[in-house]
Amino acid sequence: MSRHAVSTSGAPAAIGPYSQGIVADGFLFSAGQAALDPATGMLVEGGIEPETERVMANLTAVLDAAGCAWGDVIKTTVFLIDMADFATVNAIYGRYVGDPPPARSTVAVAALPKGARVEIEVIARLG
Repeated sequence: MSRHAVSTSGAPAAIGPYSQGIVADGFLFSAGQAALDPATGMLVEGGIEPETERVMANLTAVLDAAGCAWGDVIKTTVFLIDMADFATVNAIYGRYVGDPPPARSTVAVAALPKGARVEIEVIARLG
C-alpha cells in the first residue's frame, strides 16, 4: 500500500503528530477538523454556527488539496460536545454535502481540542 500526506494552508496546521489527510489506495482519510482559523490557529468565535462554517471550509480545503470535492465524500463522522447543537450543525452541513449525502455518524463527546464545539472528519474516494 502506498500512502501520502495531504497538506494545505487552507486548513489549520496539525496541532500534534498527525496529517491533515492521508491518501491511500484511492481514498482520502481526513483528520478531524475543528473550527480553527488556518491563518491564526485560533478557534473562531461566535458559537456553533461560525464554528460549523469554519469546519466545513477547512474540510473543503483538505478535499481540494487531495483532488476531491464534497461529491466524492462517502462517509463522515461528526463529533459534538452538545447534542442540542445537532440541528444547527445539520443545516450547515447539509448545504455542503450534496445529494445523495454521504453516510454519517454523529457522536457526543465530553470535550474537543482547544474548546471546540464541533469536529468533523471525512472519507472520500479520489476522482
